[in-house]
Amino acid sequence: MTTITTRTVSYPADGLTMIGHLALPAGAGLRPAVLVGPEGVGLSDVERGRAEALAELGYVALAFDLHGGRYFDDPEEMLARCMPLLADPDRMRDIGHAALDVLRAEPRADPDRIAAVGYGTGGAIALELGRDGVDLRAIGTVNGLITGRPGEAARIRCPVWAGVGSEDPIMPPAQREAFTTEMREAGVDWRLVVYGGALHAFHHPPVDHAAPPGVGHHPRHAQRAWRDIVGLLTECLPLAG
Repeated sequence: MTTITTRTVSYPADGLTMIGHLALPAGAGLRPAVLVGPEGVGLSDVERGRAEALAELGYVALAFDLHGGRYFDDPEEMLARCMPLLADPDRMRDIGHAALDVLRAEPRADPDRIAAVGYGTGGAIALELGRDGVDLRAIGTVNGLITGRPGEAARIRCPVWAGVGSEDPIMPPAQREAFTTEMREAGVDWRLVVYGGALHAFHHPPVDHAAPPGVGHHPRHAQRAWRDIVGLLTECLPLAG
């Protein structure tokens, strides 16, 4: 296994002090970089592990924070925090830009070769960075098929990959259709993978606290979605060149 280094990074956003997790690959010199956004419950060891896995592949990766270091194990508290956030594209963009600034400031990160991937709310933030015209090489979102303000998807400058469970009640067929219509009408290079039989947050291992209805882990599809994300990065953000 490749030796990597990690450290905690603190930065301001959304009126809070965010606490992200930065993972650096072995070696020296500039490397392509990836923002990793968490589900609405907040940054957890799952996303920290994803950042570290990307660093082992050779990327600089920052798993960013949503809630000022908090993790919401109470679904009602989580929804009370996330629903207003998801309804406010400018707030989402501010959170995304703050994390992006941290990643760009990292000396090992190539500021001209950055992708953004995320899960749920973190995926919605990755999409909003694209709609804001940020120069990203790729956007990947799992469970976060949130549509944006009219016309703004035309600002997306990179391929978009999206994954969703077929049985996800939070991202039902109507939401999937709205998302694909938005991408198609904007002329975005987009892909949508529907994972048969999977619920919302199917990528996330089981938790020891209450979860909203319609949430459930699907081990096979979790592995497949991760391979699809790595494939997106391999295509759009190659480690060589």
